[in-house]
Amino acid sequence: MLLERQAQLDQLEELLAAAARGRGRVAALLGEAGAGKTALVEAFVSGVGQHVSIFRSACEDLSIPDPLGPLYDLARDAQWALPRAIDDRQGQRLPLFSDALEVFEAKSRPGLLVIEDMHWADDATLDFVRFLGRRIANTHMLVLFTARTDRSEGQMRARRVLGEIPAANVQRIEVPLLSEAAVLSLAEAANRDGSAIYRATAGNAFFVTELLAAESEMIPPASVRDAVLARAERLSPGGRSMLDAVSVFPRRADVWALRGLCGVASAGQLAECVSNGLLDDLGDGYAFRHEIARRAVEMALTPSHRREFNQRALSALQENAEVATARLVHHAVEAQNLEAVRELAPLAAREASRVGAHRDAAGYYEVALRHADGLPMGDRARLYEGYAFECHLIGRIDMAIEAQGQARRLQQALGDTLREGDSLRCLSRFAYLVGDREQADLFGAQAVELLEQAPASPELAMAYSNLSQLAMLAEKLDETLLLGCKAVGLAERLNKPEIVCHALNNLGSAEQWLDLAKGRLHLARSLDIALGQNFQEHAARGFTNCACAEMNQLDLVRAQSFLDRGIAYCVENDLATWRDYMRGVQAQLLLRRGLWDDAAAMAHDVIDDSATTALVRYPSLVALAKLRIRRGDPAAPLLDEMKRFLDKGMELQRLVPYTASMAELAWLGQGDTEEALRLIDLAESLSPTRAMFAELAVWRLLLSPESSPGDTTGMAEPYRLLLTGDWRGAAMLWARLGAPFERALALLYGDEPALRLALDIFEGLGARPVAQHVRAVMRQNGVHNIARGPRQSTRANHAGLTLRQMEVLHLIERGFSNKRIAEHLTISPKTVDHHVSAVLGKLDAVSRGEATAAARDSGLI
Repeated sequence: MLLERQAQLDQLEELLAAAARGRGRVAALLGEAGAGKTALVEAFVSGVGQHVSIFRSACEDLSIPDPLGPLYDLARDAQWALPRAIDDRQGQRLPLFSDALEVFEAKSRPGLLVIEDMHWADDATLDFVRFLGRRIANTHMLVLFTARTDRSEGQMRARRVLGEIPAANVQRIEVPLLSEAAVLSLAEAANRDGSAIYRATAGNAFFVTELLAAESEMIPPASVRDAVLARAERLSPGGRSMLDAVSVFPRRADVWALRGLCGVASAGQLAECVSNGLLDDLGDGYAFRHEIARRAVEMALTPSHRREFNQRALSALQENAEVATARLVHHAVEAQNLEAVRELAPLAAREASRVGAHRDAAGYYEVALRHADGLPMGDRARLYEGYAFECHLIGRIDMAIEAQGQARRLQQALGDTLREGDSLRCLSRFAYLVGDREQADLFGAQAVELLEQAPASPELAMAYSNLSQLAMLAEKLDETLLLGCKAVGLAERLNKPEIVCHALNNLGSAEQWLDLAKGRLHLARSLDIALGQNFQEHAARGFTNCACAEMNQLDLVRAQSFLDRGIAYCVENDLATWRDYMRGVQAQLLLRRGLWDDAAAMAHDVIDDSATTALVRYPSLVALAKLRIRRGDPAAPLLDEMKRFLDKGMELQRLVPYTASMAELAWLGQGDTEEALRLIDLAESLSPTRAMFAELAVWRLLLSPESSPGDTTGMAEPYRLLLTGDWRGAAMLWARLGAPFERALALLYGDEPALRLALDIFEGLGARPVAQHVRAVMRQNGVHNIARGPRQSTRANHAGLTLRQMEVLHLIERGFSNKRIAEHLTISPKTVDHHVSAVLGKLDAVSRGEATAAARDSGLI
């Protein structure tokens, strides 16, 4: 009997009806374990009728998820040969997902795709759902998935997927616990004490069902699993043994596997388990009625029996060539079959990496390395190399450095010069990613020195390109071009397009300052090669440097386009490092466009993640430090972190934003003017072209009005105009670019109307310290009747916000994420969600930025 679920069924039916009309959606059924999500899915599916094509799948509770496991299930239902499609697409996920979209949409009737237990999904499956969610609006498909609402890592990843799907394309449907009335109704039908059952279960549907089937309802919640085991004890010895065997199969056990595991006697024993309500007969397999029950039985096995059943399961599954390697690894690990783990785990890692499931690939390498002691040194070195590469793709740089160091030591012992040289080159890259420029230079030079002792090789070409990249990052343009051309020439002779792609990116990034058209051409060619040949990391780097180049040229529209495409590419290919780096660059772009709340929220998303590496944090640090200075919030910790980059190697791209921030503080009377001017002079001495110095030249003029602007050749036009005295032209260009703060800075050089307009702009942005500074300047210049600006409202709070909601509003205005607000106020994130929703509702706003704007307009902040 399904109680209190009609509202959810009605929602699902409405969504399916909309899909039939060509308005597809993603529906997420969310509830705690045992809440009844699967029962709700079954009730919905059973009632949709034959006019709907139904595709069923589920994720499994494997030790490491099976990459694209649910997609294999869906493909089977659609009679689509997925393995062949993966081979045809050479593991490239976007074309593969596009093919899947065509397969499921190519029906003459609406399609219902069901994926259960998304909290156990692998990264590739999460990306598939994310891909569908972004493109589903104009299809005839309803994607329905279930997920738990606990605080596990898997649930949080599933929740992030929902957050990255356009809001109009996704519907969250909560599956609540049963009310006391519902439990009493069920208990009455079974002639049991409903009040006792409700107290023991709090309305958890699975627990209610188990206690109704138990001999006594007087069982505390912690012992509900005992009710499952008590029912299992009623089975015959053969039936209980069969139940134990099925328990080691996550999600379901196929009939053919059980027959191979238990023999022909399995049929009667399985029937006994079904008749006692412990297993469900799925036709071609058997499964526990709920994962909680399966885990209860599995955990009751002795270690020796658990190993025995898993070894028998492994042997049975290995007879079928179509079984996913991930499933074999799971049983090999549980059986402690080291030989099988050594053989299967590296294979599973390569398969996962091939479809872009880099987090899962790293997990398989970890499993392989835990059992690698008996392998030859060369094999162990390759495992460490693979693990290091996957770790660096998902942002675990410290682990990547440790693993690559292990690989190098093994290669040294083997006398393998080429592999050792390549390890040194990788260590150079990883050191740079954690902000250690000195070690990056050292490892990079050692790699070239070692590899030049051997015949010309791809490893040497890549080592040249790595040094070229380091030179480019230090703005050593001549060195970049020299080493980059050597890398391209050698790579082309050896027919290594991946290295050509990498080196062209270095060349284009340097040439933007010397010949913009040529630089853009090389960057575009590098990106085209990367996308065409599925060089995922190079593609991410290409998007990043193309965006940064356009930011340098103040072409904000083109920069935004590259960032949008690049971030989407990284999200869909599980490239967390590059995704978060580009998010920081996007935060800087949002800051320049005057979207300060959005900039703060995006920067906090990166900085608040404790796993984010130093280099990846840097662009977000820049955006947030500038924003805090302009809003009058504490910025010292952020500036200190930025300065640490300079302590480990002076790079102009790090020095310029740090110096600009220090100059702005000094201009506001909150910093050391002489130190700021010293840093500006240092940056000028390091700038290979005047174009790089444009922003700092303006800050020097603000700090020292009598100073000479110097040579303005090559500087971006609004900077050049201001430095040469045309404040009107500069302000007009900044206005066209949509950069209000820079426009207001230019207006400060104008007449009284210009000053008043600048003040209005600063006030509108919420730049309180800047506005106060401008008022002081205006008073010094004899300007009268200066607007005092908004003050904290002393009137009754007409919006009806509570004191707590006002606290939340102020933190939203400062750019705090919900997670940061929860930590700051010592309340739960869920409570923050409620407060934020209430604030938006009371201010009639649809976004955080709109809420703060409305609050400023009304004088609330």
